[in-house]
Amino acid sequence: MKGAIMQPYFLPYIGYFQLIASVDQFIVYDNIKYTKKGWINRNRMLLNSTDTMFSLPLKKGSDSLDVVERELAENFDRTKLLNQFRGAYGAAAYFDQTYPVLERIVCHEDANLFRYIHHSIVQLCEYLGIETEIRISSEIAIDHELKGQEKVLALCKAVRADTYINTIGGIELYDKDYFRSQGINLQFIKARLFDYPQFGAPFVSWLSIVDTLMFNPLNVVRACINENYELV
Repeated sequence: MKGAIMQPYFLPYIGYFQLIASVDQFIVYDNIKYTKKGWINRNRMLLNSTDTMFSLPLKKGSDSLDVVERELAENFDRTKLLNQFRGAYGAAAYFDQTYPVLERIVCHEDANLFRYIHHSIVQLCEYLGIETEIRISSEIAIDHELKGQEKVLALCKAVRADTYINTIGGIELYDKDYFRSQGINLQFIKARLFDYPQFGAPFVSWLSIVDTLMFNPLNVVRACINENYELV
């Protein structure tokens, strides 16, 4: 059984969904520290041919809080965020096809950061035809005080994964020989560049999955998720 574990990211790039689709079980961390400068509550879209950040505003909270302990700001204007997407992509070829799922995601009423993002991941996987089982880390019976590689191994063993797939960015963090000694095959997934027209401007790569869906038919995006990567 193949497994993967990642932080929750809001409307992440296509590689995140390639990782989910490549495994049988995907574990999303809820009991992991929120990082201010990471990608948990923000990503990039194309606005006027330039990559532009969008984000979910949060209530003030301690730097020691886990993602599941953070809340969306009370003044988070969901309509304003939707209008940002409409302004950026209203003329895109697949706006009408993509906007309804985006609306379901953004208008979700839960104010908890983790649950809000978890809902968005589930909605997008359903839309993209990804049938991988999605599990929440804190609901898996392990010692959650473990860190790094040891926590990953504990989660893999708990769900009986014999193969663990991580993004290529983790190649310096994990030791294949050590994983093998623990009975688990470690692989890394590397997304291949998926180049497509963006209003005739020079291509801007690795934007949010929203960008990919706005400019490509759904069947092409699904094929890219299932095929346009390599495992090393």
